[in-house]
Amino acid sequence: MRLLDRLAALTFLRIFGICLAVCPVLFIIGDVAAELDTYMARGLTGGEVARAYLYQIPRFVSWALPIAALLASVFTVHGMSAHRELVAMKSGGISFRRSVLPIVASGVLLVIFALGLAEVVPRANKAAGLILRAQTFTSTFRSDFAFRSDDGLSWQIGRLNSVDSSLYSVVTARPADEERPGLYMASEQGDWNADLGWHFRRGYIRFLNPDSTERSFQFEGLRMSQARDRPSALMEPPLEPEEMTNRELVRTAEILTRSGGDPTALMVQKEQNTSLALATLIVLLFGAPLATSNRRGGAPFGIGLSLATVVLYLLVYRFSGSLGLAGAISPAAAAWAPNALFLVAGAILLSRVRT
Repeated sequence: MRLLDRLAALTFLRIFGICLAVCPVLFIIGDVAAELDTYMARGLTGGEVARAYLYQIPRFVSWALPIAALLASVFTVHGMSAHRELVAMKSGGISFRRSVLPIVASGVLLVIFALGLAEVVPRANKAAGLILRAQTFTSTFRSDFAFRSDDGLSWQIGRLNSVDSSLYSVVTARPADEERPGLYMASEQGDWNADLGWHFRRGYIRFLNPDSTERSFQFEGLRMSQARDRPSALMEPPLEPEEMTNRELVRTAEILTRSGGDPTALMVQKEQNTSLALATLIVLLFGAPLATSNRRGGAPFGIGLSLATVVLYLLVYRFSGSLGLAGAISPAAAAWAPNALFLVAGAILLSRVRT
């Protein structure tokens, strides 16, 4: 039995490796073709685009993992069925579920790899995004931008100069909560001191109490202990959800919630980061019993079955995600509904395979 297990696992991993090498290349070609006009309009060189796509390889690999696992599962099981290997195993008292156990075990290892890759993808996406958006790490100023700090303080800044650590046309605000009053401050200029923090000049500040009373003051100079964000932090461009790790998504969602914003998109992204990794095993379990349904179809049958499964999964994934973004269902339900649906379908198919 060990020899049969080794044969099934090696066949699965060989096909998986081939598919995993091909799929990201196809994704890159399609993405470049779709975005080429945008890159040219931004004045990006071929070298910059190539470097950005090198950073995006982890993302494309994470997309390819479920597809490659499904193709490998279908072709491995279909080959065993077409060559009567499954019949021989059944004659020897080995059930179908026991026959595909090495494939399932390989899928579990791939899920662990996918979960680790999910922590790398946002960082790589961030580096690629800076290149493709024609942004660099060496900028010395930013103009007309907003920023939310970790403690819920919102900034609206007319201009930031990182050379002399100065701000111009600054507005900061924080909503009231049970522990502290709301705050609104407008200032013409601010200067950063590494020891003392921000010092604002010429402006006014208002404190808004939960009972609707308020206090306001004008000032020539003000040092705010609440404003602890360094110029380097303010210089960082805002991240897209796919450029944030799960920890950053949770932190940003908490800040949005405290500021009265809607964190739904961030929470959907966080849940999808994990659900997509587990989809590698789910679609494998779904495809394995399906591959026994036609012993004479050959490669066209395997490819067609895999493509149909991928398209169906993506349709459910996108539809469920849209419901989550619209607030019709919770972020967790939006991300995990496709996996739950395919897991139940796979379990039903697996139970109906003659053992």
